[in-house]
Amino acid sequence: MNTPTEILKKYWGFDSFRPQQLEIIEAVLNNKDTTALLPTGGGKSICYQIPALIKEGVCIVISPLIALIQDQINSLDKRGIKAFYIPSGSHQDEIVRIFDNLKFGNYKFLYLSPERIQSKFIQEKIKQLSVSFFAVDEAHCISEWGHDFRPSYTQLSILKELKENTPVIALTATATNKVLEDIYSTLSLNEPLTFKKSFYKPNLGYRILKSEDKLYRLKEIFTKIKAPAIVYVSSRKKTIELSNFLNSKGFKATSYHGGLSLSEKEIAYKNWMNNTCRIIVATNAFGMGIDRADVKIVVHYDIPNSIENYVQEAGRAGRNNESCYAIMLTNESDIKLTLNLFKDSQPSLEEIKHVHTKLHQYFKIANGEFIDTGFDFNILDFCNIYNLPVRKVYNILQILNNFGIIELNHFNQKKSTLQFLIPYGQLSKYKLANPKKNKFIDTLLRMYGGLFEQDVSINEFAIAKILGITSKHLIHLLDELHNDQIVNYKKSSKDSMLYFLHPREDNRTINRFSKKIKNLLTYKAQKLGNIIQFIQNDAVCRNIQLLNYFNEPNAKECGICDVCLKKEKIIDVSKEILAIIKDNREISSREICEKLNYKERDILIHLRKLLGEEKIKVTNYNTYLLA
Repeated sequence: MNTPTEILKKYWGFDSFRPQQLEIIEAVLNNKDTTALLPTGGGKSICYQIPALIKEGVCIVISPLIALIQDQINSLDKRGIKAFYIPSGSHQDEIVRIFDNLKFGNYKFLYLSPERIQSKFIQEKIKQLSVSFFAVDEAHCISEWGHDFRPSYTQLSILKELKENTPVIALTATATNKVLEDIYSTLSLNEPLTFKKSFYKPNLGYRILKSEDKLYRLKEIFTKIKAPAIVYVSSRKKTIELSNFLNSKGFKATSYHGGLSLSEKEIAYKNWMNNTCRIIVATNAFGMGIDRADVKIVVHYDIPNSIENYVQEAGRAGRNNESCYAIMLTNESDIKLTLNLFKDSQPSLEEIKHVHTKLHQYFKIANGEFIDTGFDFNILDFCNIYNLPVRKVYNILQILNNFGIIELNHFNQKKSTLQFLIPYGQLSKYKLANPKKNKFIDTLLRMYGGLFEQDVSINEFAIAKILGITSKHLIHLLDELHNDQIVNYKKSSKDSMLYFLHPREDNRTINRFSKKIKNLLTYKAQKLGNIIQFIQNDAVCRNIQLLNYFNEPNAKECGICDVCLKKEKIIDVSKEILAIIKDNREISSREICEKLNYKERDILIHLRKLLGEEKIKVTNYNTYLLA
């Protein structure tokens, strides 16, 4: 039998383990219930993958996201290790085939979502399987106090019922003591061995930079630091806008978000990994499977929604133990906007009940009826019909999905395209013969250029909104033009597949979960409050604040965060500032900072001091003059 170190070398190419990995692996090999709390980059997956390759039987891994499961399976496949997962909507015959392969095909891993393992049929098949141990990934999802609470995780007590004497390893990157207690209790762990690595990273400097001109500060950062970087933003649209901005300023950047196809994601990741683009601008969809040690800087351009998310994302810098930075660019307007967006997008219990009822109406499901087949679902069309806000509905759907009320599977959507097949002169004749379509055709031509030359991506929802019709009606009109050979219309792939997991009972269904849903909504607000408090607290070392949050007492000042650096002696640069203003007559603070070789902090402090002493004055254009 190969040793853990030999397997590490054979499949991963490393000669030695990171701290605590070997101890965790040995605990699993000794059939101990185990909890591993390793910060981002600590190599959690190896802690269950290596013992699974040594032990007899199949390791069953519970993971919350299909994308995370697929990433893990792809990673194992590249190493020549066979693994399975059971996709949603799989028929019994497919499931039987998968379990037969697990029994007789030398497969070592079965990945399941927490929802799938609740299936009685799958439970029976697991009972018949030789299981080496269970691995519960992202185990913080078990707790209502975890930052990604998944109610379906609370049902994982079933693991010990299915295989009473089979050990369990629970893995997470971020968990407070309260969350750890919930993990022990829910999984019925028997005298678990707990391995907890400190969140302290001595090489990582946390910096909160207040700036009204964040684009300028971003340009300034990447002018000074020419190394691999990640910029996190809050929306898909912003990934494109910021990467375009950085490219326009001479920096090579790419964008990454959850809406990209698998091939687009792979291209973006590859370009970043091989330094074709040293900066990747991404939503928090970028994180799974990142295997790069030399990231020098992680920038949060927008405020993350929790301290846990912030620490996970910031921790992707400096895995090579060299000095690195986690910089958050923010200002008071950002904080107000974040709070307002949260308020506008977080639903009430009544709104959740309303959307749940409308979903049944949308698919024409009667009271008491249960349909176990899936429905093609387009959220934009749904919101358009019932005049509902998309952002809030999206959050409601996630809540319904997480509480096991519905199951919503997202697909990578390929945008619809359109091209006119006839010249403009012939189109005019068609319009004369079909006057009812004039407004429709004219709207298409106004909204999109190049329709006569090539396929152009279109947004049916946006067109329908301008015309004041439903998306369904619009698609019917486009199909008519296509059938008349006026256009070539290629409809997008389906957006999502939605399954109802309960008979239609409207409010009664939601009421069964109402207490936990209310707790979840309250806790989300607390999480946002914690990160904003962290941003605004510029009196306590950032490192101490974060370690205290994760129940690590006696933390010491790091000496490299913005709070610690602020305590350094401030250099008096008043004379130099006055001289520059005198030479230039009128100048902005940015230009002063560019001309003086001092810290921007010192310059801004003394600009305020000189204003207070009335030695200088500021214009309506935020430029400075001698008083």
